[in-house]
Amino acid sequence: MNDVPAYIAQYLKQNDPERYFATLVFTSPMRDAIQSLYAFSADVAQIRERVSEPMPGEIRLQYWTDLLSGNDHGQTNQNPLATGLLQTIDQYDLPTGPLRRLIAARRFDLYDDAMTTLSAFEGYAGETNSILYQLATLILNGGNDAGAADAAGHLGVAHALIGHLRSLPITAARGQIFLPWSIFEASNVSEADFLSGRATPEIIGACKEVRNLAGEHLSLANIALKELSAEIRPAFAPIAVLTSQLERLEQFSDIPFAPPPDLANWQKIAQLLWWSVRN
Repeated sequence: MNDVPAYIAQYLKQNDPERYFATLVFTSPMRDAIQSLYAFSADVAQIRERVSEPMPGEIRLQYWTDLLSGNDHGQTNQNPLATGLLQTIDQYDLPTGPLRRLIAARRFDLYDDAMTTLSAFEGYAGETNSILYQLATLILNGGNDAGAADAAGHLGVAHALIGHLRSLPITAARGQIFLPWSIFEASNVSEADFLSGRATPEIIGACKEVRNLAGEHLSLANIALKELSAEIRPAFAPIAVLTSQLERLEQFSDIPFAPPPDLANWQKIAQLLWWSVRN
């Protein structure tokens, strides 16, 4: 506990390396603050993978909810993730409401209900991804609104669509439907085929629609980014990696249930840094 930022950085690197790489474009102390935010998100996002049934996951989510509501359980000093997050909230006067909504949205992860509609997915993406971009801009702007809601909204949805397309082999195998089922239903996709990982023409076609939607949100995010100040734009550097990942999904569109090849870590870091320099 003597070096909370170092612990948080290592935790983030191990549990969400892409977001860790994204923080390398920042300078301290803002890097430490944003890493504490992303590490909290990584901890909440991985609860499903760490529990065998929903109830222990609910308990872990409740811990974070209580902490952000000022009702900790006397263990905050023993949890460097909690310590770092609370310090960041205090230092930059961050609102805790969005973080509590992030926790509430992650309850969906604990169960096997389908993500029924596109609007439901966009709401989930907004609470779990867009808000991280938004809060990062607050930190970069000294705790003040940076007018980045539009860019954060579009990039958050694109981030979620691309991420869940990439993780489709894993989530489908464990019986989860994260992508908006209405798109697949409109293409006459069988739920049995989807969950068993059969790459039917209907599923391939529906995944193409999802990729097109992700591409539209990336384009809209790029337009919105041009209106932001240079000091704020580095928060959106992941758009470079997401664009490359979407291109690779296009290249392997006929095998949606096989893990697509990813960029090497050094390539991701190079893309993030180069995008930040150019923008």
